[in-house]
Amino acid sequence: MSDTNGVNPVDDERTNRSHVGEAITDGRNYPGYLLIGLGLATLGLTLVAAGYGFRGWAVIAGVVCVVSFVVGAFAILMEHRRIKRLEGQELFDQEGH
Repeated sequence: MSDTNGVNPVDDERTNRSHVGEAITDGRNYPGYLLIGLGLATLGLTLVAAGYGFRGWAVIAGVVCVVSFVVGAFAILMEHRRIKRLEGQELFDQEGH
C-alpha cells in the first residue's frame, strides 16, 4: 500500500485512478499553473486594453498571454510526462478510466 519508492501511501482499494491528487502533491506543477493563471490575467488585460483602444498595450498583453499559456501548458505536460516515465510508462498509456 505504498508507491514505488515506498514513501507515499497509496490506497489501491478505493482509488481507481493512478494519479489522483497529482496536481496537489507534486509541487513541480505549480510554475505551470502560475503561468496559466498569468495567462488568464493578461487575457483580461488584453481585452480591456483593446476595448479602450490602447492597441500597443493590447498587443503586448496578448503576446504575454499566449506565451504564458503555451509555456504553462508545456511545463505541466513535461512534468506529467516525467511522472509517467518514472513509472516506466508512456505519456498516453491508459490506466484507470
